[in-house]
Amino acid sequence: MPDMIEVQIDSVRVHLMTPQRVVVLKQLDSERYLPIWVGPYEAEAITVALQEVEMIRPLTHDLLKNVFNVFNARILRVEIVKLQEEIFYGNIAIQVDGRELNVDSRPSDAIAIAVRAHVPILVNPDVMDEAGIIPERDLPEESTPAGEGASAPLSEEGSERLSVFEDFVGKLDLDKLDKDKPDEDSSTKPKPDKPKPTKPDKPDKPDKPKSPRPKKK
Repeated sequence: MPDMIEVQIDSVRVHLMTPQRVVVLKQLDSERYLPIWVGPYEAEAITVALQEVEMIRPLTHDLLKNVFNVFNARILRVEIVKLQEEIFYGNIAIQVDGRELNVDSRPSDAIAIAVRAHVPILVNPDVMDEAGIIPERDLPEESTPAGEGASAPLSEEGSERLSVFEDFVGKLDLDKLDKDKPDEDSSTKPKPDKPKPTKPDKPDKPDKPKSPRPKKK
Protein backbone atom coordinates (compact mmCIF):
# COMPACT_ATOMS: atom_id res chain seq x y z
CA MET A 1 0.00 0.00 0.00
CA PRO A 2 1.39 3.48 -0.86
CA ASP A 3 2.28 6.02 1.82
CA MET A 4 -0.91 7.19 3.47
CA ILE A 5 -1.96 10.84 3.67
CA GLU A 6 -2.67 12.24 7.14
CA VAL A 7 -5.80 14.37 7.47
CA GLN A 8 -7.66 16.21 10.21
CA ILE A 9 -11.35 16.94 10.70
CA ASP A 10 -12.03 20.35 9.17
CA SER A 11 -15.77 20.50 9.86
CA VAL A 12 -18.97 18.52 10.24
CA ARG A 13 -21.80 19.80 8.06
CA VAL A 14 -25.52 19.22 7.77
CA HIS A 15 -27.70 19.32 4.65
CA LEU A 16 -30.02 22.31 4.58
CA MET A 17 -33.04 20.36 3.35
CA THR A 18 -32.46 16.71 4.32
CA PRO A 19 -31.02 14.92 7.39
CA GLN A 20 -27.79 14.09 5.53
CA ARG A 21 -24.48 14.92 7.22
CA VAL A 22 -20.97 15.17 5.81
CA VAL A 23 -17.59 15.11 7.54
CA VAL A 24 -14.99 17.24 5.74
CA LEU A 25 -11.40 16.04 6.19
CA LYS A 26 -8.45 18.30 5.32
CA GLN A 27 -5.03 17.09 4.23
CA LEU A 28 -2.41 18.31 6.72
CA ASP A 29 0.25 19.35 4.22
CA SER A 30 -2.05 20.56 1.45
CA GLU A 31 -5.20 22.59 0.81
CA ARG A 32 -7.14 19.50 -0.24
CA TYR A 33 -10.40 18.32 1.32
CA LEU A 34 -12.22 14.99 1.42
CA PRO A 35 -15.99 15.05 2.11
CA ILE A 36 -17.49 11.82 3.47
CA TRP A 37 -21.24 11.43 3.91
CA VAL A 38 -22.18 9.91 7.28
CA GLY A 39 -25.33 9.06 9.20
CA PRO A 40 -26.96 11.46 11.69
CA TYR A 41 -25.96 9.43 14.76
CA GLU A 42 -22.34 9.09 13.61
CA ALA A 43 -22.17 12.84 12.93
CA GLU A 44 -23.45 13.52 16.44
CA ALA A 45 -20.95 11.04 17.92
CA ILE A 46 -18.06 12.78 16.14
CA THR A 47 -19.27 16.25 17.12
CA VAL A 48 -19.73 15.34 20.79
CA ALA A 49 -16.15 14.05 20.92
CA LEU A 50 -14.79 17.13 19.13
CA GLN A 51 -16.48 19.36 21.70
CA GLU A 52 -15.17 17.14 24.52
CA VAL A 53 -18.63 16.89 26.06
CA GLU A 54 -18.89 14.41 28.92
CA MET A 55 -22.02 12.28 28.59
CA ILE A 56 -23.82 10.76 31.57
CA ARG A 57 -23.44 7.27 30.11
CA PRO A 58 -21.02 6.02 27.41
CA LEU A 59 -22.17 6.18 23.82
CA THR A 60 -21.51 3.34 21.40
CA HIS A 61 -18.06 4.57 20.34
CA ASP A 62 -17.09 5.29 23.94
CA LEU A 63 -18.06 1.70 24.77
CA LEU A 64 -16.00 0.33 21.87
CA LYS A 65 -12.95 2.33 22.98
CA ASN A 66 -13.41 1.02 26.54
CA VAL A 67 -13.58 -2.56 25.23
CA PHE A 68 -10.26 -2.06 23.41
CA ASN A 69 -8.72 -0.76 26.63
CA VAL A 70 -10.02 -3.64 28.76
CA PHE A 71 -8.44 -6.19 26.42
CA ASN A 72 -5.16 -4.23 26.25
CA ALA A 73 -5.69 -3.45 22.57
CA ARG A 74 -3.88 -0.22 21.73
CA ILE A 75 -5.48 1.85 18.98
CA LEU A 76 -2.70 2.98 16.62
CA ARG A 77 -4.51 4.82 13.84
CA VAL A 78 -7.59 4.74 11.63
CA GLU A 79 -7.46 4.58 7.85
CA ILE A 80 -9.70 5.22 4.87
CA VAL A 81 -8.38 2.58 2.54
CA LYS A 82 -10.71 2.30 -0.43
CA LEU A 83 -13.47 3.95 -2.44
CA GLN A 84 -15.52 1.49 -4.44
CA GLU A 85 -18.84 2.22 -6.15
CA GLU A 86 -19.11 5.50 -4.19
CA ILE A 87 -18.70 3.67 -0.85
CA PHE A 88 -15.76 4.44 1.43
CA TYR A 89 -14.06 1.60 3.31
CA GLY A 90 -12.31 2.20 6.63
CA ASN A 91 -9.96 0.36 8.92
CA ILE A 92 -8.94 0.57 12.59
CA ALA A 93 -5.34 -0.48 13.24
CA ILE A 94 -4.78 -1.88 16.75
CA GLN A 95 -1.89 -3.55 18.55
CA VAL A 96 -2.46 -6.62 20.76
CA ASP A 97 0.42 -8.46 22.44
CA GLY A 98 2.91 -6.83 20.09
CA ARG A 99 0.94 -7.83 16.97
CA GLU A 100 -0.72 -5.30 14.69
CA LEU A 101 -4.27 -6.19 13.65
CA ASN A 102 -6.70 -4.47 11.31
CA VAL A 103 -10.40 -4.16 12.12
CA ASP A 104 -12.72 -3.51 9.17
CA SER A 105 -14.85 -0.44 9.84
CA ARG A 106 -17.04 2.18 8.28
CA PRO A 107 -15.09 5.46 7.98
CA SER A 108 -17.66 7.26 10.14
CA ASP A 109 -17.15 4.81 13.02
CA ALA A 110 -13.38 4.87 12.55
CA ILE A 111 -13.33 8.68 12.68
CA ALA A 112 -15.49 8.69 15.83
CA ILE A 113 -12.99 6.28 17.43
CA ALA A 114 -10.00 8.35 16.27
CA VAL A 115 -11.36 11.51 17.91
CA ARG A 116 -11.81 9.68 21.21
CA ALA A 117 -8.46 7.85 21.12
CA HIS A 118 -6.52 10.87 19.77
CA VAL A 119 -4.89 8.86 16.99
CA PRO A 120 -4.05 9.87 13.39
CA ILE A 121 -6.56 9.64 10.54
CA LEU A 122 -4.89 8.43 7.33
CA VAL A 123 -6.26 8.29 3.78
CA ASN A 124 -5.12 6.19 0.84
CA PRO A 125 -3.69 8.54 -1.85
CA ASP A 126 -5.84 6.85 -4.50
CA VAL A 127 -8.96 7.73 -2.50
CA MET A 128 -7.84 11.32 -2.05
CA ASP A 129 -7.03 11.64 -5.76
CA GLU A 130 -10.45 10.31 -6.73
CA ALA A 131 -12.71 12.06 -4.23
CA GLY A 132 -10.66 14.99 -2.91
CA ILE A 133 -11.63 18.62 -3.47
CA ILE A 134 -8.98 21.27 -4.16
CA PRO A 135 -9.75 24.92 -3.25
CA GLU A 136 -9.28 27.73 -5.71
CA ARG A 137 -5.58 28.56 -6.02
CA ASP A 138 -5.85 32.32 -6.43
CA LEU A 139 -7.52 33.49 -3.23
CA PRO A 140 -7.85 37.16 -2.24
CA GLU A 141 -5.66 38.27 0.66
CA GLU A 142 -8.65 39.14 2.87
CA SER A 143 -10.09 35.60 2.68
CA THR A 144 -10.14 33.68 5.95
CA PRO A 145 -7.96 30.53 6.02
CA ALA A 146 -9.62 27.25 6.83
CA GLY A 147 -9.52 26.17 10.44
CA GLU A 148 -11.58 24.27 12.95
CA GLY A 149 -15.22 24.76 12.06
CA ALA A 150 -14.38 26.81 8.93
CA SER A 151 -13.61 26.03 5.32
CA ALA A 152 -11.55 27.70 2.62
CA PRO A 153 -13.27 28.79 -0.61
CA LEU A 154 -13.63 25.77 -2.85
CA SER A 155 -13.50 25.31 -6.57
CA GLU A 156 -16.74 25.47 -8.56
CA GLU A 157 -17.09 21.68 -8.45
CA GLY A 158 -16.38 21.59 -4.73
CA SER A 159 -18.78 24.44 -4.05
CA GLU A 160 -21.58 22.58 -5.81
CA ARG A 161 -20.93 19.45 -3.73
CA LEU A 162 -20.98 21.32 -0.41
CA SER A 163 -23.17 24.35 -1.14
CA VAL A 164 -26.28 22.77 0.40
CA PHE A 165 -24.49 22.01 3.67
CA GLU A 166 -23.91 24.23 6.69
CA ASP A 167 -21.76 23.82 9.79
CA PHE A 168 -23.13 21.16 12.12
CA VAL A 169 -20.73 21.64 15.05
CA GLY A 170 -22.42 23.62 17.81
CA LYS A 171 -25.95 22.94 16.54
CA LEU A 172 -26.53 19.75 18.55
CA ASP A 173 -29.04 19.58 21.36
CA LEU A 174 -26.71 17.66 23.68
CA ASP A 175 -29.28 17.32 26.46
CA LYS A 176 -31.72 15.76 24.04
CA LEU A 177 -29.04 13.43 22.66
CA ASP A 178 -28.28 12.18 26.17
CA LYS A 179 -31.93 11.75 27.12
CA ASP A 180 -32.98 10.07 23.88
CA LYS A 181 -30.83 7.03 24.70
CA PRO A 182 -32.15 5.62 28.02
CA ASP A 183 -29.83 3.40 30.00
CA GLU A 184 -30.78 -0.26 29.54
CA ASP A 185 -30.27 -0.76 33.30
CA SER A 186 -32.51 2.16 34.17
CA SER A 187 -35.80 1.58 35.89
CA THR A 188 -37.42 4.02 33.54
CA LYS A 189 -36.95 1.73 30.58
CA PRO A 190 -40.18 1.95 28.54
CA LYS A 191 -42.35 -1.11 28.63
CA PRO A 192 -43.44 -2.62 25.33
CA ASP A 193 -47.09 -2.20 24.44
CA LYS A 194 -49.20 -5.28 24.99
CA PRO A 195 -50.68 -6.60 21.77
CA LYS A 196 -54.42 -6.25 21.59
CA PRO A 197 -56.36 -9.51 21.09
CA THR A 198 -57.82 -9.81 17.66
CA LYS A 199 -61.16 -11.38 16.89
CA PRO A 200 -61.09 -14.27 14.43
CA ASP A 201 -62.49 -13.49 11.05
CA LYS A 202 -66.06 -14.71 10.57
CA PRO A 203 -66.41 -17.24 7.78
CA ASP A 204 -68.18 -16.00 4.74
CA LYS A 205 -71.86 -17.06 4.72
CA PRO A 206 -72.99 -18.79 1.57
CA ASP A 207 -75.61 -16.97 -0.37
CA LYS A 208 -79.13 -18.35 0.14
CA PRO A 209 -80.79 -19.53 -3.05
CA LYS A 210 -83.58 -17.23 -4.09
CA SER A 211 -86.98 -18.92 -4.44
CA PRO A 212 -88.84 -18.05 -7.62
CA ARG A 213 -91.72 -15.65 -7.20
CA PRO A 214 -95.20 -17.07 -8.07
CA LYS A 215 -96.57 -15.75 -11.30
CA LYS A 216 -99.74 -13.69 -11.11
CA LYS A 217 -102.73 -15.15 -12.91
